Amino acid sequence: MSPKAYSKQELRALVEPFSNPVLVLDGEGHVHVANDGYVRLLGLEREQVEGRSFLDFVQAEERSRLADRYRRLATGSPLDGRTQLYGVANAQGRTHEVSVQASQLMLEGGGYGLLLNCLVQAERPVELAVAERLVDTSAALVSARSEEAVRRVALAGLEGAGFRARLLRWEGTRLVVRDGVSPPVDAHLALEALSDGRPVFGGADHAEPTHAYLPVGGPQSEVLWVAGPWVAPRHGSVLTLFAKVVGAALADAHLQADGARSRWEVEAVAEMARFVAQPVPPPPERFLARVADLLHAQAVVLHVAPEPGQPPRLVAHVGLEEGSLSGGEAERITGVLLPASLRTDGGVVSSYAQNRALESVSQGRFGAGTAARLTRGGEGVGVVQALRPKEKPFDERDARLLATLAELLVTLLEQRRLRAESARQLTETRLLLDLSRTTSGVLETASILDVASDFLVHLLDVSNCFILLYDEQAKVLRGAAASEAHRDLFRTVVVPLDSASLAARVARERRPIAIEDLRQGGSSADTALVEQLGEKALLGLPLTSREELIGVVMVDDVRGPRPFGPELIDLAEATCGQLALSIANARLYESLWASYAELAATRAEMVKRERLAALGELSAIVAHEVRNPLGVIFNAVASLRRILKPEGDAAMLLDIVGEESDRLNRMVGALLDYTRPRNPVLQPEDLLRVLQDSVEAAKVQGGAERPVRISSEVEPGMPPVLIDRRLIRQAILNVAVNAIQSMPHGGEVQVKARRETHGGREQLRIDVMDQGPGIPAELLHRVFEPFFTTKAQGTGMGLAVVKRILEDHRGEIAVESVPGRGTTFIFRLPLTQPLSFP
Repeated sequence: MSPKAYSKQELRALVEPFSNPVLVLDGEGHVHVANDGYVRLLGLEREQVEGRSFLDFVQAEERSRLADRYRRLATGSPLDGRTQLYGVANAQGRTHEVSVQASQLMLEGGGYGLLLNCLVQAERPVELAVAERLVDTSAALVSARSEEAVRRVALAGLEGAGFRARLLRWEGTRLVVRDGVSPPVDAHLALEALSDGRPVFGGADHAEPTHAYLPVGGPQSEVLWVAGPWVAPRHGSVLTLFAKVVGAALADAHLQADGARSRWEVEAVAEMARFVAQPVPPPPERFLARVADLLHAQAVVLHVAPEPGQPPRLVAHVGLEEGSLSGGEAERITGVLLPASLRTDGGVVSSYAQNRALESVSQGRFGAGTAARLTRGGEGVGVVQALRPKEKPFDERDARLLATLAELLVTLLEQRRLRAESARQLTETRLLLDLSRTTSGVLETASILDVASDFLVHLLDVSNCFILLYDEQAKVLRGAAASEAHRDLFRTVVVPLDSASLAARVARERRPIAIEDLRQGGSSADTALVEQLGEKALLGLPLTSREELIGVVMVDDVRGPRPFGPELIDLAEATCGQLALSIANARLYESLWASYAELAATRAEMVKRERLAALGELSAIVAHEVRNPLGVIFNAVASLRRILKPEGDAAMLLDIVGEESDRLNRMVGALLDYTRPRNPVLQPEDLLRVLQDSVEAAKVQGGAERPVRISSEVEPGMPPVLIDRRLIRQAILNVAVNAIQSMPHGGEVQVKARRETHGGREQLRIDVMDQGPGIPAELLHRVFEPFFTTKAQGTGMGLAVVKRILEDHRGEIAVESVPGRGTTFIFRLPLTQPLSFP
């Protein structure tokens, strides 16, 4: 080492004259001074070089060794004077091989320095550089962990060596370039390379070969297309060896991927099995969503056959747009793979033609698919499909996994079916128990029938239920009850037992009869009712008890044609048996109750008649004894007015005596009317004429001077009714006069008559409505008491007489009143003429 200590200027003057690269390093290994030759070698500016570690410009593989060597020299180790060879990388990524002669020197300030004199070595042959690059690439292939990584490293290595390269895959019918571009025009040479297992050179339009097809082998039938300026048969062995290395790397990556995928598939299937084995089976949509995640599918679709032998239909999906379901697009998309999957056990992968069809019908959303058939007991019950875009095709491993998951899906569907069946049976049992409790606690036939109608709708999942009871005397079925929507309509239906209707057939044959599609001709259902109710399917069931016909139950479905299976008919028959027993018990109770009621009514009538007879005798005696003095009083008052011609207070007192005498006379007359025995003479009468006569008489008696409007109305089609015209006229007259007198300032009185069902029987209802001040609630219960009145001049016998008239007709009267909004008196009289539905 020279004892001289060099400054930076002296060192720069020392190295600049040299044309070859020369540099000086300081004790830390940084570039202290570099000449133009070294800067040009690196392809950088001087300020980008000086001050940086020299290791930044050394080939990466040598940095660790040179850094350790330099630390030893800086700490006093002897310098080896021999020439050393190492690579220098420039800014363009190119590595130059240089030989270096090192000399030690002292830097100004006492620091250690090292002078490096570099000579750039001549360029190596291209073949050697290419071979080295291919060797480096072969080494890099070892660390590639996937098939795609192997392909990427191999193509990058070839391109780094100056080639253009592509991988072609044989799909059984055609060659496909992995990057999606069109295959070369002489791609048939690739098939020759595959079949012979040797490189085949192409470029017939040039004097020398321009490209070569190298069989890769590996897990897939692939060919490496290599093009470059020096591709020739003499280099075929090097390229063939590289292709075999690529093939081996692909096989190893495929083996590793298979192992990893097998482990992943086992874990995935185990997780799906735990998912299916939950206490409450999840819905199919959640299962399909997990399948989509496992297969990285954009959509997963499930088709299930409703019944054995029927074509499967779409029941669940994930990934399809809701709008495509209504527009039929989903059927077109899923229909591409459906036929093939139904014919094949296990999973199937879509072919090239099917991929094209998928892409077309889905407008580019999907271009690849896989499907697996669902089987139970060796019989196909459905299909599950997974769909992806065309850039992500499925392979056989995906199909096998989907087939395994399909078995779990069958288990899930079966669990849900069994759970639904158990829930349905439990619900049916509970409903039957509720029906039994309800019907056993109700002893009125009408109430039982209404409850049973609504119950059967829920139990059998039908739209409507109708119950007809058999009238043995008339030999007809009469509508007795219906579910809520048509309850009022069906009570008017009458079906002759000898008619051709379905209800009559069920009654005659006493067996269930079903019509699954009413749109087909030849059915025996009532066309008018079918059209009115919009029925699509109909089931009739007989109601029998101890071999005695009670009636018929009809259930329908307006949603569409429906098969009534044996299980449903058995359930319906069991329910109808319970219903028939309840009706028979209710009829026995009603008959017993009617007997007791008739006995009680007869006894009450006898007591009432005895009381009225006694009261009548007393009233006749009182009336005789009272009317004689009343006659004397009337004559005396008349004589006093004629003789005295009174005025002022005298006239007023005489008027009071006359009015009170008249009131007492009317009270005696009303009492005689109330107590006089009546036997109504019942004859068929035109109700409208009776009402009109009563209204006209009420106008006269109520006071023509009052501004009151009075009208009468009878329901259209009302037949003649059995009444005593004179008594009913008097009853309506009494009530109407009271109504008129309650409106001194005017208003309207309406008299309306109609039919209604009350207490399980069809009756005639007559309403007399006014717009008066109403009756206070605390007085409503007393309005029919004899001698109770709120009018100054009233006798209190008018409404008592009305009540007795209605009771004599085996009817009843009720009153409804809201203070300030008027009063309504309601007459109810029995009707003997049945109503029929044409």
